[in-house]
Amino acid sequence: MQLSYRSLHLPFEYPFTISHGRTKTHQPALLVRLSLGRFAGYGEAPAIVYYKITVDQMIADLEAKRKLVEKFAFTEPERYWHYLHHLFPDNPFLVCALDMAAWDLYGQMKGRPLYALWDTGWDKTPVTDYTIGIDTIEKMVAKMQARPWPVYKIKLGTTEDIEIVKQLRAHTDAVLRVDANAGWTVDEALEKIPQLATLGVEFIEQPLAKDDWEGMKILHERSPLPLFADESCVSEQDVKKCHGYFHGINIKLTKCSGITPALRMIKEARSLGMQVMMGSMNESTIGSAAIAHFLPQLDHVDMDGPLLLSEDIAKGISFNKGHVTLTGEAGLGITVQQSLFTDS
Repeated sequence: MQLSYRSLHLPFEYPFTISHGRTKTHQPALLVRLSLGRFAGYGEAPAIVYYKITVDQMIADLEAKRKLVEKFAFTEPERYWHYLHHLFPDNPFLVCALDMAAWDLYGQMKGRPLYALWDTGWDKTPVTDYTIGIDTIEKMVAKMQARPWPVYKIKLGTTEDIEIVKQLRAHTDAVLRVDANAGWTVDEALEKIPQLATLGVEFIEQPLAKDDWEGMKILHERSPLPLFADESCVSEQDVKKCHGYFHGINIKLTKCSGITPALRMIKEARSLGMQVMMGSMNESTIGSAAIAHFLPQLDHVDMDGPLLLSEDIAKGISFNKGHVTLTGEAGLGITVQQSLFTDS
């Protein structure tokens, strides 16, 4: 195989803020391409500050073992993921980008979309939410009104949480979901969740710090709303740990190291009777297309990256008020701007 890559810096339509005052105006990411004969597969890994993996680190690790990445005799992606997992044991983000590219390549070689390779149809797919980041209440309402949508994900973790949801609810009858991004204490959660339930919120994502298992046990027993793990469920090993503390898990491809382990995480969560959501880390259409192929296996999805970004680098997904359509035919089904690789 031949490897190419590019560093990306994609701007958001609005500054994106979550709990603890974390705001960004651009999403840095690594784009990789694996070429084999006439086929080329693409993968993406956004860099997230609080996971301490930067694009520069991904590139440095990739260059240090570039020949080993390229020399693998590729036949199918699961074997390649195991190879990459041992090659880059401390960089799941990089493994994700390469695993995604491998699956795209494999699907093209087989002439089939990934969801079909996994023997899933396209008759039952959840709609994606649209995320409203933390801002002044007036601006949050304005963002919502600028994007009429059937399901909104509301970022909370402020002193005005209840008032925010009250004001948003006054302007929409859409489904509302809440993501606290580990921004509450147990007492805050016990006070806020019942109020959010009366406002028609569907579920709560990551209410407490990722390692507050004692607090989550209390919430799991007393919460009137389902609770989904995000920061508490990073990799395969975390699925079983979340059972009995959360009602469902939110899988992020970048964090868990790619498509291959995500398939296993879904299977394990189902065996434990847990709900399954897949979430965005503000990926472009490339990473979002990978999420889209999982839709038939999911209860909920948050894949609004292309809607939050003001620029994109690929085509292959269309959104119609939350309903997602894949426009390509094989692999991820995407078309990437070739100008990104003109000097490769």
